[in-house]
Amino acid sequence: MASQVSAGYDGRAIVHGIDVEANPGRVVSIVGPNGSGKSTLLKSLVGVVPILGGAVSVGGTDITNLPPEKIATMGVGYVPQVDDVFPPLTVKENLEIGGYLLARHQVHERIGAVLEFFPRLKRMMTRKAGKLSGGERKMLAMGRVLMLSPSVLVLDEPTANLAPLVATQLLEEYIRGFADAGSTVLLVEQRAKAALRISDWTLVLGGGRVVLSGRPDDLADNPVFVESFLGGGAHL
Repeated sequence: MASQVSAGYDGRAIVHGIDVEANPGRVVSIVGPNGSGKSTLLKSLVGVVPILGGAVSVGGTDITNLPPEKIATMGVGYVPQVDDVFPPLTVKENLEIGGYLLARHQVHERIGAVLEFFPRLKRMMTRKAGKLSGGERKMLAMGRVLMLSPSVLVLDEPTANLAPLVATQLLEEYIRGFADAGSTVLLVEQRAKAALRISDWTLVLGGGRVVLSGRPDDLADNPVFVESFLGGGAHL
């Protein structure tokens, strides 16, 4: 998906020479301390931050530095950490906006499919998004992206500010469920232990570079990783 990607702002790289390989049915997680470049990397992959070097592709098609709206039409769904829904609009209206590229009858069909995945939203269709709980809001944000049936889901810290039990459900039931249903999932997550539990492969960023990578079981046995990310200061 990403080959030797360097990206940043105003011509200055924040992340350097990063490779990311993500395949259908798998969750690839990216963890690391604050300021390590995790969100910058994700934003570069979906066209929000300029790529200064390297390339990004989806299904063999080069999408490097294409506009975000174009990338969205090519099967990549992106859920940012903030500004992920339209608070003044209802749940139904948010989902309809997510299906803006679809024909009217397809919008209805896709809303039905999204509600099957997030049944909790069924009874909230007329509620303003700004009135939802944190977990409900994140479900709506992901549901809005799912309206276009993306093959790749890019999620930036989906459990930020959520209660531990809600965060666990979101990760283990829904996000892992996306991959089990055949999607490719690329996930930035601060809760390192929780991320490892649902991941097939994990990248550890530090200073804008990959400092460790591997299968979660292997990383959990790595003393450097355990000390840095699974110790007393880690998000559980």
